[in-house]
Amino acid sequence: MKELFPRGHVMGFIFSLVLTAVALAVVVWDMSYAVGMTVLLVTAFIQAAVQLVMFMHAGESEDKKSVYTNIYYAVFIALVVVFGTLLTMVWGYQY
Repeated sequence: MKELFPRGHVMGFIFSLVLTAVALAVVVWDMSYAVGMTVLLVTAFIQAAVQLVMFMHAGESEDKKSVYTNIYYAVFIALVVVFGTLLTMVWGYQY
């Protein structure tokens, strides 16, 4: 019966709840902007990693290299879009 219980999934769910509570604490305790954003960014990236590995089973396929390559590519594209938008709309890039 022990092998049927999804212990890893339950632990991932509890860890996600703890990370959500930490993010909520930023709002409840009215932290400064710099500290709050740092805590939120760190918890967001950790929670994204937990979700990806535990619930989307990223590391369980036989072709792990292509899965992680696709993830890195998606992160790169997202960063290019975000910083490109900031460059043109906020930082006032003039061509």
